[in-house]
Amino acid sequence: MEDFEEQALSSAPCVPKIWKRYIDDTFTVLNRNNIDTFLQHLTSRQLTIRFTTETENNNAIPFLDTLVTRESEGHLTTSDYTKPTHTDQYLLFTHSLNQ
Repeated sequence: MEDFEEQALSSAPCVPKIWKRYIDDTFTVLNRNNIDTFLQHLTSRQLTIRFTTETENNNAIPFLDTLVTRESEGHLTTSDYTKPTHTDQYLLFTHSLNQ
């Protein structure tokens, strides 16, 4: 994936201001007018990798377990994020080495 990124970003018709990846999720800051062009470029570089996009809503977008917010001055802030469907219920895990 690292090789793909290096080649795709170096040949991109519009280079993102920010490109951060964690496994198969990327956080990208890009001019809105360039989203479709950039997505087409990525898709054309490797047909077996499917890229999708999500755009900010009300100047914020969840990424992993954080909510990234674009402030009025243009800088980004982060806060904890949990999905609306999160129930705060967890499975009890107990394990004994003697079993």
